[in-house]
Amino acid sequence: MAGLRTPKQKLSALIITYNEIGYIEKCIDSVSFADEIVVVDSYSTDGTYEYLLSHPKVRVIQNPFKNFTAQKSFALKQSSNDWVLFLDADEVVTKSLQTEIIETINKENADEAYWFYRQFMFQNERLNFSGWQTDKNYRLFRKSKAHFTDKKIVHETLVVDGTSGILQEKLIHYCYKDYQDYKGKMLKYGQLKAKEDFYREKHFNYLLMIIKPAWKFFNHYILRLGILDGKKGWTICYLNALGVLERFRELKRLEKKNQLAYYLVMP
Repeated sequence: MAGLRTPKQKLSALIITYNEIGYIEKCIDSVSFADEIVVVDSYSTDGTYEYLLSHPKVRVIQNPFKNFTAQKSFALKQSSNDWVLFLDADEVVTKSLQTEIIETINKENADEAYWFYRQFMFQNERLNFSGWQTDKNYRLFRKSKAHFTDKKIVHETLVVDGTSGILQEKLIHYCYKDYQDYKGKMLKYGQLKAKEDFYREKHFNYLLMIIKPAWKFFNHYILRLGILDGKKGWTICYLNALGVLERFRELKRLEKKNQLAYYLVMP
């Protein structure tokens, strides 16, 4: 019928957390424009859960952490709306990105999902290179048209049934809090990637354990211009390479554990 306007699309902001106090506050503030904010917390011990519980705009649910894909899939099921904005707890939506998100989901010819480029922050300083300059992730999509594949348990992958677009404004990502925090994150990612490899029956290889971390550092620090980020670039590239090394160490541990279990049950 002529003259009728398309109803304004509602948006759910989804976030998963574990010990994110000091960062989650900025994230929540930046998505206050959403119609609903749902946070799935994996039993934080630093006050994150208590902060979220007391926030008037947040619905917080605690769920045990199995892996990133499982946790995000669980969070997705909690959304009341079809349009979903999925963020990490250390990401912030700028005012200009807020405007672009609202305009995008209310377009008549909107795609089913949208990639976001991210501006990485080393504490409060910009990280301009170090392999992250072309980083992009799905962050905005229709729940009815997308799901996280269960083939990956870290660096979760969204499968989209339909077309995708790219937003122009960048998402701010406070990736580096301090040395120990980022190191712990990279080691955890490496261990989860090793589990992926183990389940796919990939075998530990000494040569690859030497080559892959070295290549990661060289690629990000030299080829992807991490050297131009100065000391910040060296630190990030080193710790990223350490995460790759940990992937092989953990795969070796898993294989040894599996072999031991096999011999113990042999008659």
